[in-house]
Amino acid sequence: MSLTEELEQAAGRAAQAAGPSVVRIGRGRGRGAGVVVGDGVVLTNAHNLRGTETTVTFADGRVVTASVTAADVDGDLAVLAVDTAGAPVIAWAPDSELRLGTPVFALANPAGQGVRVGFGTVSAVGRSFRGPRGRRVTGSVEHTAPLGRGSSGGPLVDVEGRLVGVNTHRLGEGFYLAQPADATLRTRVDELTRGEVPSRLRLGVGLAPAFAARRMRRAVGLPERDGLLVRVVEADRPAARAGLREGDLLVEANGRALTTADDLFDVLDGAQGETGVTLRVVRGVDEMETRVAFVDQPQTGSA
Repeated sequence: MSLTEELEQAAGRAAQAAGPSVVRIGRGRGRGAGVVVGDGVVLTNAHNLRGTETTVTFADGRVVTASVTAADVDGDLAVLAVDTAGAPVIAWAPDSELRLGTPVFALANPAGQGVRVGFGTVSAVGRSFRGPRGRRVTGSVEHTAPLGRGSSGGPLVDVEGRLVGVNTHRLGEGFYLAQPADATLRTRVDELTRGEVPSRLRLGVGLAPAFAARRMRRAVGLPERDGLLVRVVEADRPAARAGLREGDLLVEANGRALTTADDLFDVLDGAQGETGVTLRVVRGVDEMETRVAFVDQPQTGSA
C-alpha cells in the first residue's frame, strides 16, 4: 500500500470515528467548533462564546440552544450543557506524550454543513499562547494540520480518530496550536462540567505594556521607567480600593520587578487572598508603596 493510500485510509478512519462528535458553535462567520465529550456535554474554547447561551449545530444538521455550564476564560476552555441526543462521545487517546512528527488530523464543522478534515504532523511541543484576557497558557502542542476560519475549539485527533488535543490558536505560516488532551485537560473538563471555575486573584485594572508605558511617559515629559502602565481602574475592585489611579506605573509586586504582564500574573497566581500583594507604584515623579487586599475577590480574569 502506498503512503498516499495509507493517508487516505487514515483520514477516512479519523472522519468516521470523530466526525459525528464534532459540532459548530454559534452562527455566522468567525465563531468556532466544539466536540462532544460526554452525554449532554460539549467542550469548546471560551473565546467562541458571547454570553451564557449559544447555538450548537451537530454533524447531522440538528441545531440546539446550549447553555454555558462554566468557562475558564484565562485558560480558554468552556463546557456547554446541551441535548447531544444521538451524537457520540469522542474517544480520548490513551495518555501519552505527543512527539515531534506524530501524524494528526484537525476536524471542524465551520459552516454547519459537514465535517472538514485536515492532515498534519506535530511540529513542536511545550508552546504557549495568550488567553482572551492576556494570561499565558502553557504546554500547548504545535501542529501543521490546516484549520479554516471557525475551527478553534474543534478536536485534534490521532490516526484512529481519538482525541489528542483541542485546537485553540492559529499562528500563521501554516502552524496551529492545540491544548493537549492529557490527564490535566481531563481534570479541567471534569471540573468545568461540575460548574467549577479556577479562582484567580485579580487587581481590576487594564494595563499597557512596558514599551507603551515608556513612550507615554516620554510624551508627557516624565522620566522613562520600566513598568506596567495602568490604563483603566475598575470600580469597586481591589486596585480601586487600594487607591490606584489611571496613569500609575506599576514597577514592582511583592519585590518582583514588573517588566511584562506575566511578571504580575505570576505574583498574583502565587499570592494568597488574605495576605494581599504589595505594589511599588510611580505616580508622575513620586514613588510609593501600596498594599492591595483581596477580600472575597478570587475570580477569573486577567489583571
